[in-house]
Amino acid sequence: MKFVAFERTKQGTGASRRLRNSGKTPGIVYGGTDGKPQLIELDHNALWHALKKEVFHSSVLEMELNGSVTKVLLRDFVMHPYKQQVQHVDFQRVDANTVLHTKVAIHYSGEENSPAVKADACLINHVLNEIEVACLPRDLPEFIAVDLSELKKGASVHLNDVKLPKGVKAVLRGKVNPVLVSATPPVVEVAPDPAAAAPAADAKGKGKGKK
Repeated sequence: MKFVAFERTKQGTGASRRLRNSGKTPGIVYGGTDGKPQLIELDHNALWHALKKEVFHSSVLEMELNGSVTKVLLRDFVMHPYKQQVQHVDFQRVDANTVLHTKVAIHYSGEENSPAVKADACLINHVLNEIEVACLPRDLPEFIAVDLSELKKGASVHLNDVKLPKGVKAVLRGKVNPVLVSATPPVVEVAPDPAAAAPAADAKGKGKGKK
């Protein structure tokens, strides 16, 4: 996915406020071989619509700046507390030969056809909706696909049960084979037995009559 950025010369609270009032969003690009950060600005409306697309969050982007194209990753963005306004955005330069670490969304499918749902009316709990991965930029997937069509009652899908794309490794950070999805049986409420409740009520009433 490609987007256009413009060089930003002024910084500071006042300059950023004026930029936002003019329909722009301040940003920064960091990383790369020289490590020198680049101040940028983007058209707010174009950025707002781009942020609604999953691919903008989980893929290597092409940033056009001053006529040249740079590979970057979206790293962070700040929203206004109550306005629909992106206040700041951060990107990281990407080197084709350097392993990158980023989070990738998990797309689940087939759960409505699984035995857990069709036969046992289980509740499917998505424990994780994204995982952190390490890979070269060319191997970065847009998402991780997980098929739940064989999921059964009381079963779980762990990370080790999922085949990751070639060249992609999960970053666990101390976790061992985390659960991605679980199928929980429905809770069945048992109605009280009227026959059993009646003697108890009678005994309570007789007890109140004694002095």
